[in-house]
Amino acid sequence: MVSTLAGTGNAGYQDGDGTAAQFNGPGGVAVDRDGNVIVADLQNDCIRTISPHGLVSTLAGTGEEGYRDGDSTDAQFNGPCEVAVDGAGNVIVAELGNFIRKISPQGVVSTLAGNGKSGYRDGYSAAAQFNGPYGIAVDGHDNIIMSDKNNHCIRM
Repeated sequence: MVSTLAGTGNAGYQDGDGTAAQFNGPGGVAVDRDGNVIVADLQNDCIRTISPHGLVSTLAGTGEEGYRDGDSTDAQFNGPCEVAVDGAGNVIVAELGNFIRKISPQGVVSTLAGNGKSGYRDGYSAAAQFNGPYGIAVDGHDNIIMSDKNNHCIRM
């Protein structure tokens, strides 16, 4: 049986009880080791969580499109579309703005790779370029694997 975990069916931005909460274009989901469902809320430019008890809250992001690392309440995202969780509990985020970001368990957002420019370049951190990072996963060795949609390849 399929049932609604969270959301009203109407686009919006509202934290709270699962069936009263609102999302706007939710993308990828992942589950952390505590059973929280992590949601890339694409058009709200933030990362949300749904607790095992059904409470929706904002994990990181201001709800305004942008690019800013730092504390989760001040950080900004540009089209977060996919999420994954690594072995240390970090949430890894793929952004259509051509960044791969990390949210630590302490609530600090940092950039792992990408510089915001579309391109195709392997390299460390800001030297790497993507053109539409989309699907993302973390393997058993905490390697991040993602699809680079518009470059038609899988990156690691």
